[in-house]
Amino acid sequence: MDLSKFTLEDVILSAIRSEMNSGAQYKDIASKVENAFLIEKLNFLADEEAKHQNFLEGLYAKSFAGKELIVPEETPVPLPEMKVYGEGVKLSEVLESAMEAERAAKDFYNELSRQFEKEPDIKKNLEYLASMEWGHYKLLEIERDNSLNFESYDEYWPMMHVGG
Repeated sequence: MDLSKFTLEDVILSAIRSEMNSGAQYKDIASKVENAFLIEKLNFLADEEAKHQNFLEGLYAKSFAGKELIVPEETPVPLPEMKVYGEGVKLSEVLESAMEAERAAKDFYNELSRQFEKEPDIKKNLEYLASMEWGHYKLLEIERDNSLNFESYDEYWPMMHVGG
């Protein structure tokens, strides 16, 4: 992702908005699934996104001292959004969409870290954020694979989940 065509302020504000949206989406998905283990993982991811948001808000305050933080609803930096979970959408598709968003976030934070070559602490923190996003990707990948298995059980044995 080439961030050079955006201002640093727009990039940081976009990152904050992205973390806010991702956290809300993970909470929303968690409220719609029944698997207790998956709910716990989705809530964990929502909490992680809130921590990333806090870090980015601190980065904004440091980078733009004295300027009021106003996070726009829409941002100029194109970051992928997760597919909304609802009727007719398979959980595996939602998780696949979330994986793509986490992969893009990893690439985004790695690229953003390059803008802080002269501030090694910030650079390392952004690289750490990128590695955390990759960890989220891997967690979601496992859950996506599990959901694909259960979706295929329903295709071959429609009564698989009916109690006995």
